[in-house]
Amino acid sequence: MNKLKCLLIAVSLPALLFANVSMSAETGSALKNDSMRLEPFTDAKVAGSFNRGDALEILKKQGAWLQVKAKNTTGWVRLLSVKRSASNGNQAAGVLAAASGRAATGQVVSTTGIRGLSEQDLKAAKFNETEVKSLESYTKSAEQGRQFASAGHLKPIAFANLTAPKGEQK
Repeated sequence: MNKLKCLLIAVSLPALLFANVSMSAETGSALKNDSMRLEPFTDAKVAGSFNRGDALEILKKQGAWLQVKAKNTTGWVRLLSVKRSASNGNQAAGVLAAASGRAATGQVVSTTGIRGLSEQDLKAAKFNETEVKSLESYTKSAEQGRQFASAGHLKPIAFANLTAPKGEQK
């Protein structure tokens, strides 16, 4: 009888834990002030809004949109407006992904920043007047640009929505 109880507990405990974990909603925080839409389209009517840093409950994902709940309002927002919480969320899916060997495969949504520089490199960066002057030495005038284009047999293209800067020829 004692072995049967232990076996039942051993079999039931993981199922209860996974059921509890999978029912917990994924959370995140707003990366910027944004509007929530009634539908996952940029031209859909606005359902409400949230401010940068507000806590959000992520209800559903559809393409590049997340259905979120902020305060008492539910709506759709672009995926890049929300920072998902790493510790919360559907941990059962994470466990299953790790077990299948497919954890994080193809789940990169976007990257921002400067490739090749770490956060420490960026924080340690200092103004270097010599390097700025070196870069400025590569500046060319409009006339030099026209001569270069002419030498390369390049022809100008006029854009109706662009105007020439003051003092420049078309």
